[in-house]
Amino acid sequence: MQNGKRCVLIVDDDYKFRRVINDFLNLKGFIVFCACDGTEALKVFKNKQQLIDLILLDVMMPNIDGFAVLSAIRKLSQVPIIMLTAKSEDYDQYIGFQKGADDYISKPFSTLLLNARIEAVLRRANKEVNNDIIIVGKLKLAAIERRVYYDGQEINLTNREYNLLYYLMINKGFTLTREQILNGAWGHDFEGDIRTVDTHIKQLRLKIDDGLYYIRTIHRVGYRMEEN
Repeated sequence: MQNGKRCVLIVDDDYKFRRVINDFLNLKGFIVFCACDGTEALKVFKNKQQLIDLILLDVMMPNIDGFAVLSAIRKLSQVPIIMLTAKSEDYDQYIGFQKGADDYISKPFSTLLLNARIEAVLRRANKEVNNDIIIVGKLKLAAIERRVYYDGQEINLTNREYNLLYYLMINKGFTLTREQILNGAWGHDFEGDIRTVDTHIKQLRLKIDDGLYYIRTIHRVGYRMEEN
């Protein structure tokens, strides 16, 4: 954020596309930075990292593609990232989410849809927090800092994984359906299906020691967070 305005980095090799989105976001009150390829994107991000609130990142770019840029940025920051692509295959979206993307939009899309997705992702990334520190067994979640620790060691989570774990932890002891988790963790406007919950639960369990004990599967219903 700069001077009270949110900042967006647009990364796309199509000049006309960048200009259209740049003009649109300026009208919406955003400060916009642009990069024409992956190499420039990483340079801009490293220079403006403390200002950038969200990145719109094209997948198909010469030299360094969007997935490589996504991986490089995730080593530095958990800034919200929306992937942009002309492809709509599920596998491409799967790869993007696995590498830490927060959302995915297939081209062509309307500026109305883009604005809705940006606002939804920013809301999820900056949701109000009622409890700063949440502890379940050896798990500790520092909500204001958006950091998670297991037995004193920090765990690196994507924004989507963090929101999921936060929702499970604040509802400790309650059995939650997949639909409840989908809506509660990522919002009613999230367009994924309930299989997305299972995929991210699996990833969380892999990152948390004793994950199977903390996040219990409730047969034919959903999941429940329990103390180990």
